Amino acid sequence: MTTKFPIGRSATLSELEADPHPLLARLRAAEPVSWLPALGGWLVTRYDFAVGVMRDPTTFTVDDARFSTARVVGPSMLSLDGADHTRHREPFAHPFRPAQVRDRFAGFVEAETDRLISAFHADGRADLRRQFAGPLAVAVMAEALGLRDIDADTVLSWYAAIVTTVSEVTAGQPVSADGAESFGQLRSALSRAGPSSLLSDAARTRDGLGVQEVVSNAAVLLFGGIDTTEGMIVNAVRHVLGDPEALELIRGSAELLHSAIEESIRLEPAAAVVDRYATSDVELGGAPIRKGDLVTVSIAGANRDPSVFREPDRFDIRRENAKLNLAFAQGPHVCLGAHLARTETGMALRRLVDRLPGLQLDPDQPNTPRGLVFRKPPALHVRWTT
Repeated sequence: MTTKFPIGRSATLSELEADPHPLLARLRAAEPVSWLPALGGWLVTRYDFAVGVMRDPTTFTVDDARFSTARVVGPSMLSLDGADHTRHREPFAHPFRPAQVRDRFAGFVEAETDRLISAFHADGRADLRRQFAGPLAVAVMAEALGLRDIDADTVLSWYAAIVTTVSEVTAGQPVSADGAESFGQLRSALSRAGPSSLLSDAARTRDGLGVQEVVSNAAVLLFGGIDTTEGMIVNAVRHVLGDPEALELIRGSAELLHSAIEESIRLEPAAAVVDRYATSDVELGGAPIRKGDLVTVSIAGANRDPSVFREPDRFDIRRENAKLNLAFAQGPHVCLGAHLARTETGMALRRLVDRLPGLQLDPDQPNTPRGLVFRKPPALHVRWTT
């Protein structure tokens, strides 16, 4: 079977982790659904096929014992389909609707953003991933989940270990002892969360989840809300600072600020792939997928499909259809926290540009995104005028 997919057969994990876009372009053009031994499954890179897979949970499910996140944190809204998925997701849905995000989180996000900037404002330089984007995302999710009394560095260490473990499991490795221990510590802290958190709201619903079910879903929200939002922020800052025209345009236009965010998550989505499993034999794009096969949707590949996005490798703040990006997935598993993530990224970008005159990327430091599942620069060093 694999001899029919020469590009996929020769693909390596290092290509997918470092700079996957040339490989994804070749796959999309010649093998839009390709078998990759490096992943142990099929990789979908074409936009229409990607949408079709994510919108069809009957044929392509997350409910499989091999699903990487479930192996680390247990069953959750991320790893269940059908009625079970609805039961796990609905108790958490209301607080993430736009009006509720504005009322419950906008003020906190603004205050935390300014507090973090003030801490390094006089320095003239910073690593915005470690000193700003990561701490901001942690603070917002800690506030949401009732972890206010836990040191931010501790929360960061838990989530970093969990995310690393999910990436390792995706690449075929076993759950690490470090990942299991970190989740155990997180589970214990979440079980003690206070009465004014999303967890307590979820537990009070009519069809309330059990304690362990609430904790598993909270863990999913935590690492999704931290890792992807951190990635969204640093990727957006990197893209805007790399385009002087875009930097000037967003200063005076809220509409173009939002456009810049959508274009950034199209060009480099923080979550690059999502996994599904075939529930029956099916043909997709000429590929003979068999029941039980892993089917990985490349969000990064679909977001640069030239049949949907003209000049797809270019950052274009005025791109009219940037909102068609699949960064937050599609179908029943569309990201619950998408509006909150956009709110954080918009506020972060606006306040950084407003408060740090002459803000620019540090030309002496690398800032290239990396990662198989979650993609962002290992660091984002910037300078400004003090």
